[in-house]
Amino acid sequence: MKYNNAIYLISRIKEAANRFIVQELEAAGLNGVVPSHGDILVVLYTCEKCTMKELAQKIHRTKATLTVLVDKLIALNLIEKEKSAQDSRITYIKLTPLGQSYKDIFEKISQKLNDTFFKNFSQEEIKTFVSLLEKTRNNIE
Repeated sequence: MKYNNAIYLISRIKEAANRFIVQELEAAGLNGVVPSHGDILVVLYTCEKCTMKELAQKIHRTKATLTVLVDKLIALNLIEKEKSAQDSRITYIKLTPLGQSYKDIFEKISQKLNDTFFKNFSQEEIKTFVSLLEKTRNNIE
């Protein structure tokens, strides 16, 4: 069986999905926000605040990479840092009111991407496809 273009196809899909997200973000007036920022925001939409360590683990990024992403989101006034009242060594990351106000926009973009991605797929095909992707991820990790 020939499957030497599978990684190429996955890469092209990721590139196209990222372009789609950037276009949708720009159309919504969120210039400067990129897909890797979305990983952080999605986590913060599900929890009130996270430490840098927790956030790095949840989005599967190094602390150094996370620091760059966090600094950019702070500059965009979407998130902020807060020192722990109990332990000054701990810094939490949390959404600003502006960041919180964009939750619906991110959810709509995510839904639109999923609708586009799975267009013409049956529910069974979606289930099988996702299962195969998870299996592939487990193999490679």
